[in-house]
Amino acid sequence: MRALNQRLVLDRLRAHGEATRPRIAADTGLSKPTVGQALLDLEQHGLVRTTGRSLAGPGRAAVVYQAAPDAGHVVGVDIGRRAIRIAVADLEGSIVARLDEPNRCRSASALVRTVSESVERAVAAAGLSRSDVVSTVVGTPGVPDPATGTVHRAPNLPGWERRGLLHELVSALAGAGSDVVVENDANLCAVGEHALGAALGVDVLVCLTVGTGIGMGLLMDGRLFRGAHGAAGEIADLPFDPRPSGTGARRPGPVETAAAGQAVLAAARARGLTKARSAKDVFRLARAGDERALGVVEEEAEKLAYVVAAVTAVLDPRLIVLGGGIGGNTDLLAGPMRRALAATTPVVPEIVAGQLGEDAVLAGAIATALSTAHELVFDRRGLGRAAGDA
Repeated sequence: MRALNQRLVLDRLRAHGEATRPRIAADTGLSKPTVGQALLDLEQHGLVRTTGRSLAGPGRAAVVYQAAPDAGHVVGVDIGRRAIRIAVADLEGSIVARLDEPNRCRSASALVRTVSESVERAVAAAGLSRSDVVSTVVGTPGVPDPATGTVHRAPNLPGWERRGLLHELVSALAGAGSDVVVENDANLCAVGEHALGAALGVDVLVCLTVGTGIGMGLLMDGRLFRGAHGAAGEIADLPFDPRPSGTGARRPGPVETAAAGQAVLAAARARGLTKARSAKDVFRLARAGDERALGVVEEEAEKLAYVVAAVTAVLDPRLIVLGGGIGGNTDLLAGPMRRALAATTPVVPEIVAGQLGEDAVLAGAIATALSTAHELVFDRRGLGRAAGDA
């Protein structure tokens, strides 16, 4: 019962901000003495602190309490083909250290080592030690399989699909007892946009990331939907050509072959845009009014609409958030996508640009880490036990 009271008081402070003891008692339904004891316990264990006194209302000024944001810290990691991004945040989600560096690793072992060393530097830059980190969440391309320690469907990271690689990564980041979770990057993109970006408050949404590869994160009733094997949203594997050649796994998958970055560049060169070096160049030319580039963009939008139509028929999302290097060009893609969708499906979801840009995965990693960190911090401090049992 003592632990339950402590949790009620702490949850009230985290959810609604600082408050006095009478206010907490009114909000939780607990008696003032019970709230007072819970606050004393929480303060002694470093989870709550005083911020001053309230002068509102008659009588003696009441002490104001807040949840201590520095009672623990979390780490978010975004492993991309070209860059590694790391952020350290307190329990309020405020970033206290940030590190971005290029990914020049040519092997899985080198990438694990680089990520681990980069996390060490980011934690040190925040003035912390690894023991201060309660939860670490890593975003990666592919489908993490904890049972086999394998990341499936991650061909753009050399050696990343090696069996046991996932276990090595988790072990390297566990440090002094930090809880470590590895999650698909498109899933975290969806979580990030839902928590802080374009999908704030939207319960059924799809986050479509298009760049070097193609991925999709799905939220149903505001919760991440992974499917039975963690592979929900692996739309790169959707059939695209109605007359596929051969059988078995195709890497990259049919949709990636048809609509990811290299496909955009190939389509541009087929139209005579030989000076385009990347998909980014193609969109820059289209934005400048180049008719050939605009034709490539129209074609790309129709391909993406084909994918969205299949997902819409099954999930009926309220919102499609576009992200990634190509998906970020929503100003050029959304219009033709809507036209193509209107011709194939009776319900056209709203299509919007992600608001978090290249930070979407990192934001999702921090949000996911915080969802478990609060409970872990409480348990680490040994709360709920009588003073003589500590």
